[in-house]
This record gives sequence, C-alpha cells and structure tokens, in this order.
Amino acid sequence: MTPDWTRFVELINANQRFLLTSHIRPDCDALGSELAMCGVLESLGKDVTIVNGHPTPPNLSFIDPQKRIKVLGEDAQVDELLDMDIMIILDTSAWAQLGPMGDVIRATKAKKMIFDHHVSEDDLGAELFKNTTAEATGRLVVEAAEHLGVSLTREIAMPVFAAIATDTGWFRFSSTTSETYRVIAKVVDAGASPTEIYSKLYEQDTAGRVRLRGLILSRIESELDGRLQHTYVAKEDFERTGAVPSDTEDAINLALAIAGTEFAVIFVEQQTGGFKISFRSHCAVECNAIAEKFDGGGHKAAAGAFLAGSLDEVRQQVLDDVRSAMR
Repeated sequence: MTPDWTRFVELINANQRFLLTSHIRPDCDALGSELAMCGVLESLGKDVTIVNGHPTPPNLSFIDPQKRIKVLGEDAQVDELLDMDIMIILDTSAWAQLGPMGDVIRATKAKKMIFDHHVSEDDLGAELFKNTTAEATGRLVVEAAEHLGVSLTREIAMPVFAAIATDTGWFRFSSTTSETYRVIAKVVDAGASPTEIYSKLYEQDTAGRVRLRGLILSRIESELDGRLQHTYVAKEDFERTGAVPSDTEDAINLALAIAGTEFAVIFVEQQTGGFKISFRSHCAVECNAIAEKFDGGGHKAAAGAFLAGSLDEVRQQVLDDVRSAMR
C-alpha cells in the first residue's frame, strides 16, 4: 500500500488547524515524525498542535528543543483539542497504542488521518495514508514534504534523521534499502547532523540506565540451543538501579546480539501492573504474528504487546507460543 498523495495534498490544502499525535511510550520515529510533519505544515502557514498521551522520554528530549510536544492531562486537556480541522495520527494504527489520546479521537469532529508504516491496524475512523514497506514513518514525512512542495529545513531534517536512523537500527535492519540512503542523503543535505544525533542518542547514558542494562543482561535465559533468548525487568528494578522506564528502550537488542540468536523477547513490568512485551526476530518467525495473538502489533522483525498477569503467568503464555512457532 502506498499513500494516495493526491488526496493527502487535497486535505492539507483545504484545512488550517491540525492536531498531531502518536503512540504511548513514544520513540524517535513517533516524536521525529510529529515534529517533522509540524515543520512541514507550518511552512505552509498552518496552525499545528502536537499532543501525546505520554511524555517524551528524558533520553529523547533533545529531539524537541522548542518543547512543542504537549502531554494530555498536563499541558493540554481534551476539551481544548476538539476544535480542529484535521487530526493526524502518526506511527500507529492501533487503539491500544494511543492510550488517553483515544478519548480525543473518539470525541473530536475533526477529519482523521493515519500516517503510518505498520502492518497492524484498527478501525480508527480515519483515512489511511500508509506504506507498510517503508522503513519508518519519518520516511513518509519526507515524501509528504515533496508532494506538498515544501523544501526540507534543518528543523525538519534533524527529527526525520533520528526517526529513520533509530527505526532501522542505525541502518543495520533488513528494512534498510538503497532508497533509505537516498532519503537520508536529502535529509543530511538539508542540515541533519548524524554525528550530533548519534551522540545525543547513544553517548548520553545515565548511570541508572547502564546499571539497568547490566541487570537485564544478567537475567538473559537461553533456550532451543541458543536460538531463543529472553529476559525481564521488574518494576522495582527502576528504583533499585536509578533508571527510568524509557531506559528499557532497545534493551532487547542486547539479547538479540548474542551469536546464534534467532528470536528474543523482553518482559518489562509496568508501574500500573502487567507487562510490556517486545519481540525481535532474525528468522522466519514473524514478530507481528506473535504480537497480534496478544492484541499487539508491529513489524515482521520487531513488534510489541501488553499482557496482564504475573511474570510467571505472562512469561509462560508468551514463551510457549514463541517456542511452538520456532520448532
């Protein structure tokens, strides 16, 4: 599926007030796509507001130097957001991933658009502008700018680079293609600094984050002759190490990096109960197919879900399914 760019341009040109949002626990593709789309729309003279259901993680705050992204219930309320022409939902098509912003989506009379690259989707009552072969939603924002006749600026390019670089694992995932590099070349030409972004993403760890990573590594369990690796984080680990929940982002890749690993799973206990589960695959077992069994979603190589219950209950239920798929 590729977006109907003619319809997209028609909707943008015909409307003035835009609300942008994305999924809970926002990552760089979510945040970067929102900020870049904001820059594109504002260059056309549009009024743009960005509001998410969860705050920007501290380690990703560099991506929003002007603090444009508001948080629902803190610096934005539902009734303040209903008088919009268009609501654009970026980097997700699932109700479960929208959290409290789902209330806004249900209440608003604005036209709704989904701008996404994930396969999984719910009926959000929105027009779909999706490309499930794209490596990141940020890539679609670059294409949107081109179809709208907007030139990329550094303010657009920096968050777009962060979006694409992180969703491709800094260009090492199989989703990276020659077209990825052509898009990145345009973004760098527009002022994105790979060195600056890499430093802010990967060279600013807190002591708590490092201690938590050590704990995660110490708990890795290996099964199926080393083909399956899994680990977990308990909610008390954050206080124990001085880490914050966003410090678990990409921690699953530590397990996936072990030689011979084909599939990795991490269970992260949430402060309100239950577990966020992340899946990564280097084999024919598709992460999104596993995640969808637990009302989650994502990509073939990376996906996530949430499941209520104790660690033992959740781990048994999920790992039984993974083992069965890998045999």
